[in-house]
Amino acid sequence: MEQVIKRELGCSTVKAVGSSGGGCISEGQSYSTDSGTVFAKINHKSQARCMFDGEKASLEAILATNTIRVPKPMKVVDLDSGGAVFIMEHIDMKSLNRYSAQLGQQLADLHLHNKRQKEKQDKDEQTVGKGTGQSEVPVIDKFGFHVKTCCGYIPQVNDWQDDWVSFYTQQRLQHQLGLVEQTYGDREAKELWASLQLKISQLFAGVDVVPALLHGDLWSGNVAEYSTGPVIFDPASFYGHAEFELGIAGMFGGFGKHFYSAYHEKIPKAPGFEKRHQLYQLFHYLNHWNHFGTGYRGSALRIMKELSK
Repeated sequence: MEQVIKRELGCSTVKAVGSSGGGCISEGQSYSTDSGTVFAKINHKSQARCMFDGEKASLEAILATNTIRVPKPMKVVDLDSGGAVFIMEHIDMKSLNRYSAQLGQQLADLHLHNKRQKEKQDKDEQTVGKGTGQSEVPVIDKFGFHVKTCCGYIPQVNDWQDDWVSFYTQQRLQHQLGLVEQTYGDREAKELWASLQLKISQLFAGVDVVPALLHGDLWSGNVAEYSTGPVIFDPASFYGHAEFELGIAGMFGGFGKHFYSAYHEKIPKAPGFEKRHQLYQLFHYLNHWNHFGTGYRGSALRIMKELSK
């Protein structure tokens, strides 16, 4: 790996430092180089390039909003032995503790960024003599993303759609349930989905969903803090409903009351939030079922039953 980093970054000295990491899907290692410390994520799966290209595009999109710290992405490189490596900025991180409220505030700022850009653009257009200045981040008026991103190692369907309910139903839930059907042929899941589909639009009655740039996989293992604030990493970004972000955050713990209070101070809960929260958790239970097996089946079916009533 040292030789790959030397070649790709044009360094003369590269040395592995610190402990390795990388999460459930990939391995990771930090390297000291003559131009700074970098972190390399390595994955030998055939879909590694797709995963890392999506993660790089996600980090670039979040970085451009200037709302919350993420590692600066550098390069995705194919490995001769198969798979790929993703080289990015190394950040000295530790578990989230002091900056939980700041994480809530900054995450809300990320989610509001596109809406604020749109409001600014509309205001500029109405101001006589003021042209529409080109922002570094374009205003997005659809749901989706410009590249495939992977939540875990499963690619997400990010085709642009005008309607959030259609996007979420077809490109998130239907896609995951199709994978469940292929692998397990689960009859109960199929029957519950047939009835749940008819109820989904009712959960969004009176709710105006504005496309928000999401991290996409914000569980406690993908947040941390450094010396002066919070940091998020391993994103699977797309433009979607801000509430979607809180689905997985509520599943595995790690986000305390200070985080939620600070977040909802900027983005208050809309009517019907709790049921939609379950609907958003359903995607992650299905995704975990497809990644890790039937241990997540019960949670997925329970939510489908409750929301189908």
